[in-house]
Formats: sequence, C-alpha cells, structure tokens
Amino acid sequence: MYSDKMKIFSGSSNPRLAERICKELDVPLGQIKLSRFKSGEIYCLYEESIRNCDVFLVQTFSHPINENFMELLVMMDAAKRASARTINLVVPYYGYSRQERKAAPREPISAKLVADLLTTAGADRVITIDLHAPAIQGFFNIPVDHLTALDLISDYIKKKNIPNPIIVSPDAGRATTAEKMANILDAPFAMMIKKRPAHNEAVITHVIGEVEGRTPIIIEDLIDTGTTIVNVVEGLKERGANDAYVCATHPVFSGPALQRLDHPNIKECVITDSIAIPEDHSARFQVLSVATLLSDAINIIMSGGSLSSLFKYGGV
Repeated sequence: MYSDKMKIFSGSSNPRLAERICKELDVPLGQIKLSRFKSGEIYCLYEESIRNCDVFLVQTFSHPINENFMELLVMMDAAKRASARTINLVVPYYGYSRQERKAAPREPISAKLVADLLTTAGADRVITIDLHAPAIQGFFNIPVDHLTALDLISDYIKKKNIPNPIIVSPDAGRATTAEKMANILDAPFAMMIKKRPAHNEAVITHVIGEVEGRTPIIIEDLIDTGTTIVNVVEGLKERGANDAYVCATHPVFSGPALQRLDHPNIKECVITDSIAIPEDHSARFQVLSVATLLSDAINIIMSGGSLSSLFKYGGV
C-alpha cells in the first residue's frame, strides 16, 4: 500500500498504540533501539535506514512526561542526522497543554515552550488529539493536525441507548465540547461551576441545568488525579441525578486515580488509548482505540486529501 519511504517508529510511552496504527496501515513497525545509560541519559539507534524517508514518531506525553518528552527529542535528532526527509510527530496527548496561558504573574507558558522545542529539534508536522486549548495550534509555525475523539466517544455512548441522559460539562472550559456532544446525542446540557483552591483541586459551587432524575454523561478532555470528576459525580448525585457515565480522551491518571474513579456512583468510565493504562484495570473502564483515527490521518497526509473527512460531526 505504501512505499518503503514511509516509516513508523514508536517511543517507549505507548508501543501498543503504535503497533495498532501499523496494523491498520498494514505496514511493519520500524526497528529502533532505545535504552538508558547508567547515568539515566537516553540512547537511540535506528536499526534500519531512514534516508529520504517520511518518518512518523509515535510518542504520547504520559508519565513520566519529562522522560518521554526528552526521549522524543533524542529520536528526532537521530532521525534528522540520519537524513530523514520529513519528521512527523504523532503525539496523541500533548503534555503541558494546561499551561497554555499566564494565569498569574511570573508564570511560564509551558505549552509554547514545548512547541518551540519540538520545532527547533526538527519536527515538520504534529498530529495530536483533543488539545486542552485548541489555540495551542497557533504556538507552532509548522502544520498541526488537530484531531478529536469526540466522534468515537459519542458513537459509543449513542449505541448504549442511555435513558434520560444529560450531557454535563464539569467546567466552563469544556462547555463547547459538551454542547457538541449534546447536539450529537439530542440530549439536554448542563454545566458545573467550580473554583480551584490549588492545582488538581476543585470545589463545585453551582450547577446550571436540571439534572434531577437524569443520567449524567460527563465529558472531559483529560482526567488527571480524578478528584475533580469524583467531586462532580458526587455533586450531581446530591442534586438527584442517577449514576454517571464519565468520558475523557486522555487518561493521564496520576497517583491513585484508577482507584478513585472506581467509584460506586460512576457507572462507566469511557476513555481512549491515547495513553496506556494498566491491563488489570477495573471493568468499569471502557477503553476505545484511537489507532484507526490516527492511521486514517497518516493515510491522508501521505496520499493527499482533507483531514476534515475524519470529522463525522464537525471538527474541533
């Protein structure tokens, strides 16, 4: 299907997703050696020629994020020095995306710093999914293909025929996404108002919308510690809602998040494999694969066409 001038390689963060992408494209996963020196420094060696090839590097910014980020930079440098024609980054979860603006004096805009580092290291293109802030695309001076898992998640939820649903945005930042999902499912929409006393902490203060007697479907771009989601679920329950469905693209899952989300008032937690999670997770977690979405994007990039064809219900 493809010439031998397209090569896909995986970093250490999510090799299973890279394998699924290659299976969808019917191409072999490229051979690469990644190891660490005793000092912790990263070593990379491409075990096949990539001269004049379009190289796709699959690396998600999951825990340990700084280790995985540095590994990607080293992979890019090795590819550039091996005369790759183009270096295309497949970064399902773009880390540091929550630091996309200055919310207080003397703070960094780390999402911009990451964009600068990737560009300087030699990236020709970035493919990512559900950025925390879509404006991050503007931090790059190279093409950014911003995909969404909303269609994938919405189709899954639609097939479940959930009675009396209501789509819930856990904060104002997700309101647009929640509204899109509400339109797709032809369901009403509600929004939580919260305040953040500290990072990874949130307190629900108000609920806009009538949730009593309804089944909430909470939509997020990512779940980190799970504390906010549990607060939202419990806040909805206190207001007479049924057990909730929780949906998120990126299962960052820091600390005891997996255990925290195994909550009696969460009927199901629907996530994607943009970040790998342990195999021994609770049956409460339903993992949808973004491999087809990413492989279709790669196919369009290589063969020509419009990525808008991947957005069933409209883009992000």
